[in-house]
Amino acid sequence: MAPGEQEEFREFVAARSAGLLRTAYLLTGSRLDAEDLLQTALAKAYLAWGRVSSADSPDAYVRRIMINQRTSWWRRSRHLDEVPTDRLPEAPGRDDYADTDLHDALWSALATLPRKQRAVLVLRYYEQMSEAEVADALGCSVGNVKSQASRALAKLRGNAGLRDDPRAALPATSIGAER
Repeated sequence: MAPGEQEEFREFVAARSAGLLRTAYLLTGSRLDAEDLLQTALAKAYLAWGRVSSADSPDAYVRRIMINQRTSWWRRSRHLDEVPTDRLPEAPGRDDYADTDLHDALWSALATLPRKQRAVLVLRYYEQMSEAEVADALGCSVGNVKSQASRALAKLRGNAGLRDDPRAALPATSIGAER
């Protein structure tokens, strides 16, 4: 990589790391896993920086790398089963992102969703991407994004932990609306 490209990559990382880390956290549910996911995605982006930087949206390219990497990790780990024990593990300490009960309830509800539905909601509502952008990032049709979002929101609306909190209002009619 040429020195000018290295500087361009450094500037990209400095400017976008915080936002990409938030997305990685929403995809993984863990601060440590999010940091690993982002680092892996940035390493892959570095190796392909010529293609990444010439893309219409380098952010979208890196988010796509994160989604693909998360899917790859999930596929590798799904054969590992949980083993019940008599002893509970130590409770993890709260991290910077888990300051409110609403956040915890929302994350718990998101974690119950299938990975594609969770990715659609994160990209559509947290990253505020249009349905077409989400479809492009996930490599599926706009109709698939709409149906995945609709199913996911319906499932979240039925979650008892979110029903009682008026701050947890979920988008009602914005599924078909473009930003």
